[in-house]
Amino acid sequence: MEDGREMVEEYHLETNVLIRRAWKEKGKLGQDIGWNVEIGDPEPKQNNIDICGIQESSSAPFITRRVTKTSLEWRIRNLPYPQNVYSVTAEDDGTITIRTTNKKYFKKIRIPDLERAGLKPEQNRITFTHQYSTLIITYKKPPALLELERKVLNEILQLKAKKDGDIQCPTS
Repeated sequence: MEDGREMVEEYHLETNVLIRRAWKEKGKLGQDIGWNVEIGDPEPKQNNIDICGIQESSSAPFITRRVTKTSLEWRIRNLPYPQNVYSVTAEDDGTITIRTTNKKYFKKIRIPDLERAGLKPEQNRITFTHQYSTLIITYKKPPALLELERKVLNEILQLKAKKDGDIQCPTS
C-alpha cells in the first residue's frame, strides 16, 4: 500500500513476470474514483461525448507500460516522426524525458519502480527504437531493483494463486 491506496498486481503464472499493476484511487473526500494503471494496458475510457460534447483525439500519443524479467518498457503510440528526431534522457529529477528536435513532442516519465527502490534512472541503461508510429523505450533494470523484485516474488510465491473458478460466486 502506498499513501493509503490499494494496489493490485497480476503475474503470469508460468513466467512469474508482472503483467499488470493498478492502484485504486480515492478523491479528496475519500470517494472511489477508479483505478490508475501503472503497468499494463490502461482501463478503457468511458465515452464522455454525451456528457460534455468533448472527446480526446484518437490520434493523440498515449503511453503503455510493460515489465520483463530484465527491463522496464514504455510504448508511446501515435508518434509518426522518424527515430532520429527523438532524444530520450535520464534526468536528475528521477524521470526519463522524451524530446523531439522538431519540438512536436515532450514528455517526462516517472518511474515508480525506481522511486520505491530509492534509485534514479541512469542514461547507460536506456535504449529506444521507433517503428509503426510507436516509440519503444527500454530501461535495463539495475541490480538493486532486480534484488528487490526477487524478494517480492518470493513473498508472492508463498501465497496461493487464485485461478478462474477458484472462487464460488454467490447466487441470488
